[in-house]
Amino acid sequence: MTTPNIGQPIRRIDGRKKVTGAAHYAADWHPPGLCYAYGVFSTISRGTIRNVDTRDARRVPGVIDIFHHDHFPALFRVPQRGGGFNAILDASITDEHRLPFEDDKVYYGGQFVALVVADSFEHAREAAYRVHVDYAKEAPLTSLEQGVARNGTQDGGRGHQRGDAAAAFEQGVHRVDAVYRTPVETHNPMEMHATTAQWRDGDLHLYEATQGVTVHRNTIARVFGLDPERVVVEAPFIGSGFGSKLFIWPHSIAAAAVSREVGRPVKLLVPRPQMFTTTGHRPQTEQRLRLATDANGKLVSLRHESISTQAFVDNFTENCGGMSKSLYGCANVLVSHRTTRVHQGAPTSMRAPGAAPGLFALESAIDEMALAAGVDPLAFRLSNISTHDESANLPWSSNHLREAILQGADKFGWARRDPRVGAMHDGDEVIGMGMAACSWDAMRTPARARVMLRADGTVEVTCAVQDIGTGTYTVAAQTVADLTGVGVEKIDVRLADSAMPAAPLSGGSWATASVMPAIAAATRNAISQLISYAVAGKGAFSEAKASDVQFLDGALVYRGKKVPFGDVLRELKLGLAIGDGATGGAPEGKVSFRSFGAHFVEVRFDPAISHLRVSRVVSAIDVGKIVNPLTARNQVEGAIVMGIGMALFEATDYDPHSGLPANNSFAEYLVPVHADQPDIDVILLDYPDLALNEFGVRGIGEIGITGLAAAVANAVYHATGKRVRDLPITIEKVMRV
Repeated sequence: MTTPNIGQPIRRIDGRKKVTGAAHYAADWHPPGLCYAYGVFSTISRGTIRNVDTRDARRVPGVIDIFHHDHFPALFRVPQRGGGFNAILDASITDEHRLPFEDDKVYYGGQFVALVVADSFEHAREAAYRVHVDYAKEAPLTSLEQGVARNGTQDGGRGHQRGDAAAAFEQGVHRVDAVYRTPVETHNPMEMHATTAQWRDGDLHLYEATQGVTVHRNTIARVFGLDPERVVVEAPFIGSGFGSKLFIWPHSIAAAAVSREVGRPVKLLVPRPQMFTTTGHRPQTEQRLRLATDANGKLVSLRHESISTQAFVDNFTENCGGMSKSLYGCANVLVSHRTTRVHQGAPTSMRAPGAAPGLFALESAIDEMALAAGVDPLAFRLSNISTHDESANLPWSSNHLREAILQGADKFGWARRDPRVGAMHDGDEVIGMGMAACSWDAMRTPARARVMLRADGTVEVTCAVQDIGTGTYTVAAQTVADLTGVGVEKIDVRLADSAMPAAPLSGGSWATASVMPAIAAATRNAISQLISYAVAGKGAFSEAKASDVQFLDGALVYRGKKVPFGDVLRELKLGLAIGDGATGGAPEGKVSFRSFGAHFVEVRFDPAISHLRVSRVVSAIDVGKIVNPLTARNQVEGAIVMGIGMALFEATDYDPHSGLPANNSFAEYLVPVHADQPDIDVILLDYPDLALNEFGVRGIGEIGITGLAAAVANAVYHATGKRVRDLPITIEKVMRV
């Protein structure tokens, strides 16, 4: 009997490579003849380049060439994104639509304005510092407020309306009208963006820090006018990305272009300060929430209207109201998104795009609404949970939010909460307890995979999907092990090479739900091919019909005979049996897919020393079947810590005069460190969602950050009586009279 692997806490199969240094990242490849590129970045945020003086830079030893807008090859733009999730394998997407060095205009601080190529990293960097750029400077727009004042706003799409929210609000018994603000946040993965580019006989090979080798290949091929088959992109290991590595950025295009120009492989690493300017960020938002209830505390009106910043080099809308239109039951709802342009680099998806800032606003407003109605915040949420997706008028494929709230509350001890502000103490510390719902879309995209049963008794899995630190290598091995009975230690998983069967981006919490069915199909097809070989050959199964042969515990079984698959192949003098598998996107129009959960947060505030900390978090998460409790829990824990960063620490500050980021380093951009870690308890509900895929699996990477900042803010209010509506919650805001 095959031992189940799915659902088991199996340690990461790639862990040893990572801790021993055997895992190679994008900057770890050194092809023969390698040279190095280093960027020159604009010191203004708006204006025109008058002149690029490279004379001093060219005196640095080892300089090969210096590129800029007057000295750079002509390239092609990529069509703007479109086609939806079902077209993702064929998609070509740039986050910054403008090509590098396309013209003499500066649209944001830190923009590439020149690129030095030299024989060493040190020579390239020294020469880059000696490139002198003369600008005609103009005053930049550095904030959402300035963008709105100067440019107004534009419709960002993704709106929703049902009923008459305005009229219902006026007739409501209890009402809340509040504005919530979130700052620019920067992804800052530990591995910085990097590209190692090499041309061979007109073919391009990239080692790239990307969350999507298939889409990256498609995009770079379009930029250079190549058949995608002539481009290979590899990313076997990624030092995380949080969304910043989903799509292509200028450095990747520039590295490939200059490599072709100089006729040598080129490595280009984006310095940490430019990770704040030219590789994306979460945009600044301003969100107005207007809620109303009847006398019984039932929602009768919900309006969520947001404005977010976008760049002059691309279009991007932060979908803040994506969860608001359906998380709670309400007949009268209005969701709208507006954007305003500022002189910053292009914003992009950041872990739970839209939902992270959107649920900070919504779940803060829900708490305020519960207090206005005189109802416990937990009871208020339970009484307003949506029974179906009212935005699409579809039933939920699976929704266990009520159970998540109740289990989380029981584990957290919500019943012990004294609702009075500042009433709970432990020594010098005031204790605050807050909660919030969390939610994220459940998605599945097309994916392909290949499985090979080898004569040596091992199994090889190949798929172009990436493992960005989430455990995809292990999940792939578990899938094959579950269907074959072969031990995980005998399964070789190879990922993230665009020459492999095409796979989706590793983002949006859809990779596992998409790739597992493709790997399963490939596994079954490999087994089917093996059986066909066995019954057609002259070996032990020559008298059997294919329908009578079973595959159990890594062996073919027929009438008492049980032969390991490797022995079957060797007897037939065959090297392997191969199966390809492919799956499509999620079924549409029958049910609505979503993941749900609840966060419970305890904060402790010591007013004598002005110290505020998150001391305890309990999160109950409903994300379908749990493939691996170890990696799943780790994903939620990481998202919780990132949510604490969002709530208490993170904000990218821009100099109002220059428009440049003022805190563009880990020394000054604050994130939670070890001393800031609370006790975290993650409850995984484990209800398979079989409408989404055969395993009942939904994604888990994003949901943990959604709602967490609101739970912290609600706990801070409970402790201090200060309702902080603009993130981050700093001690100055809490102490403000």
